Amino acid sequence: MPKGFFYLISAQFTSGLADHALLILGIAFLTEQGYPGWWAPLLKFSFTLSYVLLAPVMGPLSDAVPKQRLMAAMNALKLVGVAFFFSGLHPVVAFALVGLAASAYAPAKYGLVTETVSPQQLVQANAWLEVSVVMAVILGTASGGVLLGIHQWDAMLTLNQGLCSALSIPVTTQLASPLLLVILIYALAAALNWGIPHSDAVYPQQSIHPVAMCKNFWRSNLLLWRDPMGRISLSVTTLFWGVGAVIQFAVLLWAQQTLNIPLEKGAYLQAIVAVGVIAGAGLAGYKFKLESAKKVLPLGVVLGLLLPAIAFTHSLYLAIPLMIIVGLVGGVLMVPMNALLQHRGFELLTAGRSIAVQGFNENASVLLLLGIYSALLAVQMPLVWVMTLLGVTLALGMAALTWSAFHNAPRGPSAQSNGESLNPLTKH
Repeated sequence: MPKGFFYLISAQFTSGLADHALLILGIAFLTEQGYPGWWAPLLKFSFTLSYVLLAPVMGPLSDAVPKQRLMAAMNALKLVGVAFFFSGLHPVVAFALVGLAASAYAPAKYGLVTETVSPQQLVQANAWLEVSVVMAVILGTASGGVLLGIHQWDAMLTLNQGLCSALSIPVTTQLASPLLLVILIYALAAALNWGIPHSDAVYPQQSIHPVAMCKNFWRSNLLLWRDPMGRISLSVTTLFWGVGAVIQFAVLLWAQQTLNIPLEKGAYLQAIVAVGVIAGAGLAGYKFKLESAKKVLPLGVVLGLLLPAIAFTHSLYLAIPLMIIVGLVGGVLMVPMNALLQHRGFELLTAGRSIAVQGFNENASVLLLLGIYSALLAVQMPLVWVMTLLGVTLALGMAALTWSAFHNAPRGPSAQSNGESLNPLTKH
């Protein structure tokens, strides 16, 4: 791996850990302040919305400035977002600011990987990133739970009272000290970003006029969708993240309804899936190279068929191995597809703009499928059939993509699409 790569991994892990701990604390903060329960999902919604609405801006921004400095600045902005919890503003506004920072952090982070890692090491680099992301989810969620568990200790209550008094915090909350600890974690992530060396990639300056930026983004989006391998990899990641976001909520509800497991223990099933993802990501990094990435596509069909199997399972002892297999298959599938998409995006566009296109499509899919999921539950469709419908949709979609990849025979991952590229670094 290139110099500074593990600073990038460490910064990504630290920032992601703080994001997921903050989500748990944010939900607790809403409850403490007396907000109705339906506000809690809007924390995630407000966080994700920036990825979709600001995608035309964030890609060019990450290409225009040194990426490691942008990442440090975005961690500082996340820090400010946490501070907004103490300002009296609505917590959803505070979380939206954190999401805005995250939407700029993502293209800078993945763009640095594409710019500094050779194509031969890109799958392995994505395996490291995927493991760090999943570990941040597991440990971040657990850290949020731990902070909630200890904030009622006498020592923590005394510390909390002293901090509120010393800082003249206008909001009365018992979560001041846990939230301030999250601020310190973001500060650590910002410091780690400064250890990442600047890449040598330089791109021509793009117009900052809003209309021009939107037109350039739309052209970039179309270019990546029209490229044979770009379309396949982008379709896979878009479909995967949309279905995955729904399953994240569906599994919790399924555990309560089918296995009679309470919410706090149902979250452990998500951790079990995450363990499988880590194993799958490691296996993919070891077994697959960029040129063989499309060989993992049939696993998407397997993944889709596993979801109905889980939905009709009534035994925890059978559900656990199924969950591990789901995570394992998902990890093996996504790491090569992410690497292929980043490589094609860098060749056709630029590092930052390609990741912004990817983030836009994936998060738009998340918002769309979460809306459909909510609507299906609102009309009282049984959860097992909702999960079955999602699984069949994923299996059919992946079957079509697999057939297209192997029978339409798109060119190799380093080929240009119709000779068109918006990235001057890849023109010959």
